[in-house]
Amino acid sequence: VLVSHKPTNEANMNAETSRLEDYAGDGPTLRQVAARCCKTIDIGAAVLPKPLCIKDFDEEHDGDDEHKHEPGADFRLPPEENTNERIAKATIEGGPEGASYQLFSSSVASEGPSPSIYTNQYKPSGTRYARVLSTEFNSIVIEHHLKWAPLCHAEPGPLPDLSPTDRLGRYDFHSADLMVDWALARGMKVKGHVLCWHVTTPPLVEDLPPDQVREQLRRHIFTTMGHFRGRITVWDVVNESLAPDGTLAENVFLRKLGPGYIEQCFRWAHEADPDAFLIYNDNKVEGMGPDSPNAAKSDGFYKLLRNLVQRGVPVHGAGIQAHFNAGGTGRGRPPTPSMVKGQIRRIGELGLKVNISEMDVRVSKLPPNLQKIAQRQIYHDIICAALTEPAFDGIWLWGFTDRHTWVSHFYYDDAPLILDEDYGRKDCYYALRDSLATMAAGGTVGGGLGPYLERDYDDEGRPWGHLWMQPEKNRPQDSSAIDEKDTGDSRPDWQQDE
Repeated sequence: VLVSHKPTNEANMNAETSRLEDYAGDGPTLRQVAARCCKTIDIGAAVLPKPLCIKDFDEEHDGDDEHKHEPGADFRLPPEENTNERIAKATIEGGPEGASYQLFSSSVASEGPSPSIYTNQYKPSGTRYARVLSTEFNSIVIEHHLKWAPLCHAEPGPLPDLSPTDRLGRYDFHSADLMVDWALARGMKVKGHVLCWHVTTPPLVEDLPPDQVREQLRRHIFTTMGHFRGRITVWDVVNESLAPDGTLAENVFLRKLGPGYIEQCFRWAHEADPDAFLIYNDNKVEGMGPDSPNAAKSDGFYKLLRNLVQRGVPVHGAGIQAHFNAGGTGRGRPPTPSMVKGQIRRIGELGLKVNISEMDVRVSKLPPNLQKIAQRQIYHDIICAALTEPAFDGIWLWGFTDRHTWVSHFYYDDAPLILDEDYGRKDCYYALRDSLATMAAGGTVGGGLGPYLERDYDDEGRPWGHLWMQPEKNRPQDSSAIDEKDTGDSRPDWQQDE
């Protein structure tokens, strides 16, 4: 049993979780371990509303006493409604060909929006998803439903015909309110994601003149932050504004507003809620150094943040996404722990906090006998290294169960998360828990990584990940090599070459 000398706020932390000291019969939850760390650590997960509200198709219990003390049980639907609707998988659609974002889709053949989710009958219930989420995590991030297009264009919610609208000012906060209020009732932090991302911007913005784009973007930031002021205190303000070579991506905002749009978004966000913690978030920027798989973009990320800080822009933190492909090569190769540690350290020296913001680890491109080994090592070693840096303040996973993961729709079938499709703890769950425990009483900071904390090879010359890392195939030895097409490339990660 871990013992902590750090005072905790029990009211905010977990009356529910404290009742589940041996949840699942094999030790403390992630939330419990995080509460015992010597510094405040967010352990969060991205959340979707449908599995939060509606039971998975194979859930057995319907209001029985066996689960009455589990987190979320008090939000269970009335018994007569429990069996009316079941889901197989829930995610958002939109794979490599575009951003046809659908809410509440279930299974690979999407059912599209579910009108019933908008009725008063549906509230966060005692679903398995809800119980595990509130037990394992102290924070949530809204995976999709706070992005601009879902809020007011792609999914206008309870409009009579459930069809897209071209009225930018017509917002639907129903699903987001549901998730936010559910989390706050359980003492969980909520992070808002995201105020400005070109990929999930209503397409009609492309047709507006610059002055209207500026005004609509400002109104969107003020409307969204104003609605949640006092409830959501942490925001990803701008997301993925960088191209693979570290230059600014040629997106609608750069074309219409120029490079100052990033700074302006942060200033608007600070004006909308002066107490909010504001973050710039990007992908493939996790590792520092000339041998990093994405050295140019990682350097561009640092330079962008440095410039914002030097200009007095109200930016408080940086999110490094960590959507890793264990079988990747070239720029798709995972960074090493020392690369991640170095990147966090230099960003921290700017006076910013750093979080791992969207972590998942794809493994299906590896031989089956290497998949568990790689996934466990990546989750453990990357997080152990990150936790050694004072600026690092949290780990956010992009989902938590393989049953409900965006990866299967945007990439390919995989199992990238810490719980399996039956919500069972995988090897990488224990790896993540062990890494958190390095910061608790009795833990060893660095998790026994030894030389891998400072360099990419151990004392015997073996590179980190040598048991599973794939050799380069028909690619330049310099994995950070940049092509001409990379300059200004605004495609999201799933549309780029791995």
